Parts: sequence; C-alpha cells; structure tokens
Amino acid sequence: MGGAMSEMIQVQEVATRARVVTSSWSDYLELAKPRVTSLVVATTAFGFYVGSRGGVDPLLLFQTLLGTTLVASGTSAYNMYLERESDGKMERTRRRPLPDGRLQPVQALAFATVLSVAGILYLALAVNLLTSLLATCTLASYIFLYTPMKRWSPLCTLVGAVPGALPPLGGWAAATGGLGAGGWALFAILFLWQLPHSLAIAWMYRDDYARAGFRLLPVVDPEGGSTVRQIVGNALALIPVSLTPVLLGVAGAWYFYGAILLGGLLVGTCLRMARTRSRLHARSVVLASVAYLPALLFLMAVDRL
Repeated sequence: MGGAMSEMIQVQEVATRARVVTSSWSDYLELAKPRVTSLVVATTAFGFYVGSRGGVDPLLLFQTLLGTTLVASGTSAYNMYLERESDGKMERTRRRPLPDGRLQPVQALAFATVLSVAGILYLALAVNLLTSLLATCTLASYIFLYTPMKRWSPLCTLVGAVPGALPPLGGWAAATGGLGAGGWALFAILFLWQLPHSLAIAWMYRDDYARAGFRLLPVVDPEGGSTVRQIVGNALALIPVSLTPVLLGVAGAWYFYGAILLGGLLVGTCLRMARTRSRLHARSVVLASVAYLPALLFLMAVDRL
C-alpha cells in the first residue's frame, strides 16, 4: 500500500514538473509575440521576393528569415519587459507572463538580449551588414523611441510605424545588397497601412490604455475627431502610395486596378467608422486592414514584372 502511494506521488511530481516546463516554454513563446513576429517575418520574406529579380536564393532567404525571427522575437520580449507594469493595469494584457508572475523580469531581459544579439550578429555574418543594420534600427527605434514615447505623446503612433515598416526594406536589402526605390515603396506602404490599423485598435481599447498611462491619440482625443481624421486621411494617402510599385516597374496592370479597389474598400470602412465612432466599426477597420495587406501583397507577388 505504501509503495503504491509512493509511486503515485512520484508520478504526480513528474506530471507537475512537466506542466511547469511546458508552461515555462509557452510563457517564453508568449514573450516573443508570435503573431507580431509572424507578420514581421512575412513582410520581410515579401521584400526579399520582390527584390530578387534574378530568382529567389532559398538558402539566403532562410538565413534572412531566421535572423529576422530572432531579432523580432527579442524586440517583442524587450517591449514586454519594459511595459510589464503597464501591462498589469490593462485587461487585455494583465495575463501576460510578467504581470502575472509566471516569469521574472530578469528572465525576460536575458531572453530578449540573447535573441536580439544572436539575430543581429547572424544577419551580419550570414546575410549582409546592411540587413543587420536595418534590423538593429528596427529594434532600437521600437524600444528606445516608440515604447517610452507612448507615455508622453500621441505622436508615438507615427514613430512606431517606422520600425513596423522596416522589415520589407530589410528583406529587399538582403536580396539585393542595397536600398532600391522598390524597397522604399514597400516601406511607405507598410508605414501608411499601420496608421489606420493601429489607431482603430487604440480607439477600441482607449480606456485600457488610459488606465496604463499611455497617451495615444484616442486617449487624449476623447471625442475622436482627430483620431478619425488621421484614420481616414492615411487610408486615402495609402491609395496613391500603393500605386508606386507600378510606376517603378515592380508590378503591373492587375496590381494597379486591384490596389485601387482594395484601397477604396478600406477607405469606405474608415469613413463608416468616422461617422459613428463606435467600437464595432473600429473593429471593422481593424479587420479590413488585416485583410487589405495580405491581399495587396498577394496581388503584387502574382503580378510582379
């Protein structure tokens, strides 16, 4: 009887340790923000593909994406480390590993540092110095500019759009070794796309952001006039900017007409939000922008000249 009880206890202890290990790994994965990282990797891959005029080099693409994944994951982990107290005040983030106490700050800081340094060095050695420099700029601008700026200026959204738009330019640099006009066109598209997308999210969660002490535009603009003007204005600006790949000879006629159609649909969704300023229609803008970007990039990929 005693032996059987002892075996049961041992089995329970092993199962408990297994759950702790599993939880720990999943918590580290959460620090890396897989959804954000996957978008960074996808846009980097697209920039590489569009820039590869003589055909895609599979090995170089793999090396670019591996280094990018490391840096993007490290950047996200740094962000969670720096905003751990703010995350604990918001409903949508209070269950993250740091505010919930499942990981200690020193663990997150070490994780972020190892990933970021490894990714930057890997890109420099396996790809090229320019791509590594762009990844470093992405990390630095996100962590040292955008993250602290959220606490004191609504202009933080504009600043935050810069690191969000650099990945496709990094992919272009990895494929070509330089910064061509096509790469900058991709940067401009990603930059403008983020503004209605991010502001609509901030409008949906403005009370949460206010509790955390963030001064995003929807927080300091309770009536929403400036917010919706920014959303609609940047969605409108995205239409002509999205057509620049055609002028540069990167894409053709199908992309041209498709970009106009997609841009018009996005603007229409933004105008509806501007009229109602409701959380429901802000969510519609988020969903429309999420659909817009992959659709636009798909059109450019299939109609690449």
